[in-house]
Amino acid sequence: MGKVKLGIDNIDKYMDIFENKKVGLITNPTGMDSNFNSTIDLLNERTNLVALYSPEHGVRGDIQAGEMVDNYIDENTGLNVYSLYGKSKRPSYDMLKNIDVLVFDIQDVGSRFYTYLYTMAYAMESCKKFNKIFVVLDRPNPIGGEEVEGNILDVNYKSFIGLYPITQRYGLTIGEVALLFNNEFKIGCDLKVIKMDGWERNMYFEDTNLPWIMPSPNIPTIDTALIYSGTCIFEGTNISEGRGTTKPFEVIGTPWLNPYTISEEMNLINLPGVKFRPVYFTPTFSKHKGDLCKGVQVHITNRKEFKPVRTGLSLLFKIKQQSKDKFQFSPPYTEFGKHMIDYNTGGSSVREGKATLQQLISIWDEDRRKFTNIKEAYHIY
Repeated sequence: MGKVKLGIDNIDKYMDIFENKKVGLITNPTGMDSNFNSTIDLLNERTNLVALYSPEHGVRGDIQAGEMVDNYIDENTGLNVYSLYGKSKRPSYDMLKNIDVLVFDIQDVGSRFYTYLYTMAYAMESCKKFNKIFVVLDRPNPIGGEEVEGNILDVNYKSFIGLYPITQRYGLTIGEVALLFNNEFKIGCDLKVIKMDGWERNMYFEDTNLPWIMPSPNIPTIDTALIYSGTCIFEGTNISEGRGTTKPFEVIGTPWLNPYTISEEMNLINLPGVKFRPVYFTPTFSKHKGDLCKGVQVHITNRKEFKPVRTGLSLLFKIKQQSKDKFQFSPPYTEFGKHMIDYNTGGSSVREGKATLQQLISIWDEDRRKFTNIKEAYHIY
């Protein structure tokens, strides 16, 4: 397949958007063109770039998951960097008062859990409120633009890892997501999407011939991005999801599991496109730091057949069954907050245990069909 041209690669065709305007940019280390030139540098050369805005992990990717980001000065450009992952996750009037156009250029991973989606959504809402133009430099969905999987989030459980009623795996590019958010959820900002050339919906990231840059510290590979849509739900439990290892979200375990039994039982289910291998690992940070964990590694054998959400849910039920009273859902972080697993799964059904695994799979499959019909109206490729 031919090489895909990113939105940032096509910037010169759209310079009229930026003419005589002051520009702000939300980005991170993935904000590069196909020749490894930084979007910060490219906009600095071509436009009147006056401010940067930092999502989770920082503009340069030097901050670990969940750590707050403060306002600071970017040492490479001398520009002010305003935090969108600190005291506030929404751009305020003071943050936007000196710009006319706010640009978003971040690689997403195709999953509802990813906070960059909602950094974008909040920025769109602020641009509507303060009458700014919002521009998305489009990028590929690294796990393809066809497959949809999972449940539609119940808005009673909305959070910064799931703000709108979409499925876990949504099969849209970041630009298409912006179009859907803007229309379906009535943001109504002045939105412009700078399209890619050459991207097709059946492509995984390797098919684009573009350089893979880790979207965040715990998504090192494209397989991780694909598995993440399923195994991220372990964040809401006392089971390690592999943070603090070289295979986050691909290795799942605890100090008490029998890795041979759990892998054998998972393989007997014959889930499509995946095999499970017994594994031992010791996280260097996060849950069970420094403790030997026993569990499974999730090996994708066929991407086209692999169902990450069904796989993650099936693994959760199996580990919960084997762990008995040692298994716990993580308690709410705040007095009036909900359980993390409820935010992860977009509802309380998994935690409450009122439905069987097969009942949940059936309900979630109906949601998949509903969302597939909705999202197709926003395809631009």
